[in-house]
Amino acid sequence: MTEPAPSRFTITARSGGARRGRLRLPHGDVETPVFMPVGTQAAVKGVTLAQVAALDPAIILANTYHLHLRPGDALIARAGGLHAFMGWSRAVLTDSGGFQVFSLAGRRTVSEDGVHFQSHLDGSPCVLSPESAVDIQARLGSDVAMMFDECPSGTASRADAEAAMRRTLRWARRGRDRFLALQGGADPGVPRPNPGQLQFGIVQGGIHRDLREESVDGTVGVGFEAYAIGGLSVGEPPEVMYDIAGHTASRLPQALPRYLMGVGKPEDLIHCVARGIDMFDCVLPTRNARNGQLLTRRGPLAIKNARYAEDKRPIDPDCGCPTCRTHSRAYLRHLFMAGEMAASALNTVHNLHFYLDTMREIGKAIEFGRFDTFAREFLETYATRHPE
Repeated sequence: MTEPAPSRFTITARSGGARRGRLRLPHGDVETPVFMPVGTQAAVKGVTLAQVAALDPAIILANTYHLHLRPGDALIARAGGLHAFMGWSRAVLTDSGGFQVFSLAGRRTVSEDGVHFQSHLDGSPCVLSPESAVDIQARLGSDVAMMFDECPSGTASRADAEAAMRRTLRWARRGRDRFLALQGGADPGVPRPNPGQLQFGIVQGGIHRDLREESVDGTVGVGFEAYAIGGLSVGEPPEVMYDIAGHTASRLPQALPRYLMGVGKPEDLIHCVARGIDMFDCVLPTRNARNGQLLTRRGPLAIKNARYAEDKRPIDPDCGCPTCRTHSRAYLRHLFMAGEMAASALNTVHNLHFYLDTMREIGKAIEFGRFDTFAREFLETYATRHPE
């Protein structure tokens, strides 16, 4: 077993099952619990990186699969790595591409070696393996690289979930060996613009507790710097997702970060922080913003609703984001109905601020030992679903 580096993460406070911590990364410290805005193609949809930076996220997420296909990880390496290429000075996490590849139903073939698939851009043949996913992320130079996993569908049978979990465990060892070999300088042909990169392992197993337990034991046995819980929020009921996430988190190393991938709704963040999760990402705030759904403490607001045509109030009177400080619901509705690009930008700024600000308040509540009270009040208010 390879020893991880627990000194990169420090737990600074607890409140019930919720944890407050600090993860030290090459491009800055990340206070947890943390929500990572999704920047799939080295850009957060609908906004500029300057607008994202103004909201003060400590870390964003980028997509290995998409960046490998376009513009190419070799090109990004020649540009000095993802941070230099984007003009982004803060931390970046890159996923391994596993979820994207396994979503290409009918266009990919899985073997023990890896996944052969056709590019969604031009149909050209491509291959991703545990080793190549490590190499690609090394060239990208992200602060956190995810191991390559097999992510079964939400409707997968127990047999399929078990097979995917077992293959993921075998791939974990191969991917970790390759990562450590690159750190040791075994392949000078793979540029490493960010030599301080960390690698996270991923736990699979579907909605089956025993499979999750086996996956935890095997993945922790490989020895990563932190651990992620994959394969949830793919169609199972929320209560099942919370149960599996909490059960899995309870078996992961207490001294290392826990990342719940692809989650979630505002209420999901509350429930899962309560179960000891430290890191989250989700496309919901940006995607819903582009579709005109704006998030408030009293639930979502559909800006296209005719009732807002002459509403002079901001989206949320208690929100301090640039959109709420400057523009009325009436103006935002006008932009959305007119199909103006500014609508997506302004809506996205607000929704990202809502997520990031909520996570900051969660962190403060944990520090002051009142997370349970905060969670109860948040969920009671948000569940009303009746913005004024």
